[in-house]
Amino acid sequence: MDYYLTEEEQMIKELAAQIADEKIVPVRAKFDESGEFPWDIIKVIADADLFRIFIPEEYEGMGDRAMSLALVTEELSRACAGVSVSYAASALGAIPIILYANDEQKKRFLPRIASGKSLAAFALTESNAGSDAGAIQTTAKLDGNEYVLNGTKQWITNGGEAEVYTVIAMTDKSRGARGVSAFIVEKGTPGFDFGKKEDKLGIRASTTRELIFNDCRIPKENLLKREGFGFIVAMKTFDKSRPGVAAQAVGIAEGAFREALKYSKEREQFGNLISSFQGIQFMLADMGTQIEAARALTYAAARMIDKGAKNYKKEAAMAKLFASDVAMKVTVDAVQILGGYGYMKEYPVEKMMRDAKITQIYEGTNQIQRLVIASELIRETVSKK
Repeated sequence: MDYYLTEEEQMIKELAAQIADEKIVPVRAKFDESGEFPWDIIKVIADADLFRIFIPEEYEGMGDRAMSLALVTEELSRACAGVSVSYAASALGAIPIILYANDEQKKRFLPRIASGKSLAAFALTESNAGSDAGAIQTTAKLDGNEYVLNGTKQWITNGGEAEVYTVIAMTDKSRGARGVSAFIVEKGTPGFDFGKKEDKLGIRASTTRELIFNDCRIPKENLLKREGFGFIVAMKTFDKSRPGVAAQAVGIAEGAFREALKYSKEREQFGNLISSFQGIQFMLADMGTQIEAARALTYAAARMIDKGAKNYKKEAAMAKLFASDVAMKVTVDAVQILGGYGYMKEYPVEKMMRDAKITQIYEGTNQIQRLVIASELIRETVSKK
């Protein structure tokens, strides 16, 4: 389908595709096997100015555009989701600063992120607090001109690699979710350390670690917005970032689909290419249709954000939900089309299947997305009466 991309968007998409094909595809299996963080590729992405596309122009970016971020994330994910999430997680960490930081905070942190010299990360999840933000145990207590952080964050993408962290912590437990606040914490701050690197099923090129705070003191000027505003910071951040997860899922699905289609036109059985078999044709038709539908929904949600829509919570959740379910189905079907070859690491579809699963889990599980969507549908219906 023609999505009538602007000239700039088309150029950004082609640049990301070139990096994906020339720099990522040749080494994706190596990074998947070793779990090494892809710093060399991150530098290529930074040198191409692709970190600037999600940062406002006044802070050395190229404009805060959800559509451009979706295009880049999709193309990088087509090659390797582990690399793409290392890139996209920096956008996730920057979004709270873009949305809620004051001008001084933005000037301190956003130009560094825009250059790609400093990665960012977002820290909400804990061992007992994922979907339930009110269960956060990490605390931040004001002591004079500093906040003192104590606690542990779990499964943080870019943990240990990022220089700038947006951290959600409890400032008033008695208020539940309304007692949560958001802070900017820099790597190297005394009392801020990292746990072990997690050994994951998929997205293995990305780094996932615990963040450990032990009497970590940060200036009170690192508070975002005000105390008690952290839950809103987290939820608004996810509303804006979820089309990015959807784009990642679309990219994974597209990569697997291309591999399956190519294989079907090369593999012979019973004296015929398997692409001539109706059973395979039906699978390919469904895969192609599902990917295009997911892409259309993802781009529509991104356009809503860029056009300044006041509320895009439902559409962002729909895009993430649908695209991630499509990614899981398409990658499983791609493995099936390749048969025994699809199960082998020599071919990339087994990796893509492993990578796809996390898109149904992080930044809100798909069960949570359904709750968000239903809540918005019901609210909209009531408001129209």
